[in-house]
Amino acid sequence: MTLCAGQALAAEPIRIGEINSYKAQAAFLEPYRKGMELALEQINTGGGVLGRQLELISRDDNANPGDAVRVADELLSREKADVLMGTFLSNTGLAVTDFARQRKTFFLAAEPLSDKIVWQDGNHYTYRLRPSTYMQVAMLVPEAAKLKKKRWALVYPNYEYGQSAVATFKKLLKQQQPDVEFVAEQAPALGKVDAGAVTQALADAKPDAIFNALFAGDLAKFVREGQTRELFRNRPVVSLLSGEPEYLDPLKEEAPVGWIVTGYPWQTIQTPEHGAFLAAYQKKFGTYPRMGSVVGYSAVMSLAAGIRKANATDSEKLAQAFSGLQVDMPFGRITYRPQDHQSTMGAFVGTLAVKDGKGVMENASYRDGAKFQPSDAEVKALRGNK
Repeated sequence: MTLCAGQALAAEPIRIGEINSYKAQAAFLEPYRKGMELALEQINTGGGVLGRQLELISRDDNANPGDAVRVADELLSREKADVLMGTFLSNTGLAVTDFARQRKTFFLAAEPLSDKIVWQDGNHYTYRLRPSTYMQVAMLVPEAAKLKKKRWALVYPNYEYGQSAVATFKKLLKQQQPDVEFVAEQAPALGKVDAGAVTQALADAKPDAIFNALFAGDLAKFVREGQTRELFRNRPVVSLLSGEPEYLDPLKEEAPVGWIVTGYPWQTIQTPEHGAFLAAYQKKFGTYPRMGSVVGYSAVMSLAAGIRKANATDSEKLAQAFSGLQVDMPFGRITYRPQDHQSTMGAFVGTLAVKDGKGVMENASYRDGAKFQPSDAEVKALRGNK
């Protein structure tokens, strides 16, 4: 599919090759697509970038790293894309990161959370928008430490994102609470959780608290089975991503009250930047934004800002321009860090509640991504000379 907002100018459009798992992760990526459409419309009706319209050419990667590389190559060779953007899953994001390195092509990883994208597997041509697994876990660990629970159980999808989330949680919580014990781990394959077996295994371990990194359909199944078996009764849960509307909304009144989560409380954010985004989004689409909407919108706005700064679409010039690039987005101004190419986009931390039959985040506060990073020395060691 090809999206081009606004009237074409005489100059050739700037072509953004966008890769994502639309069929596999529709709950997140349909709002993401809408966010991109809104950004394109605003940019192109405002005159475009460098006097040229932006054109978006999207391809589905079937949630498969091999397919992600194949369509990335197709976007460059057949569609003549100037830059690459997108991906959702950590494994597809890492595959395109390596492709960008080999082809010396600029790639903005919009959504995948893998730390490796900006650290161990980072490269000159790849930047990442969303706060990484490390960053979001680091935002939750102080809340976990406040619980003063000794015995923790862990549940996560068994691929890069989940494995990294749990490793970081263990490391950072142990630093704050040296006597902590991890008494059980359940790591089902992504999209294939046997919620009954997982819930029973966690209950058998008799943990004091649970750290969860499941999302999408796996999360819903785990929540429903856990509620039925009273796994969460008098047992706190700290959970990545569970406050995002994409994953919270389907639970409705079954949303797990009291869970400590990262997410997107769109109803209660009181800033001019978010207010303008919310109003424009609701006017265009007749619905409220989800987290994907913010990511899609901010990714396109980031590319536009980078191309303006570079005064070119050349990958080498873009890579240099993104180093230290500042971009205004619905959560406020972010910076793409020179030391690891990670943006300082943050996340909201709060607790889940049910209001009017729907799950919502309460007591949410924004955590600036710049404050939840390893030291520059650690980052340099992880990246090597990349």
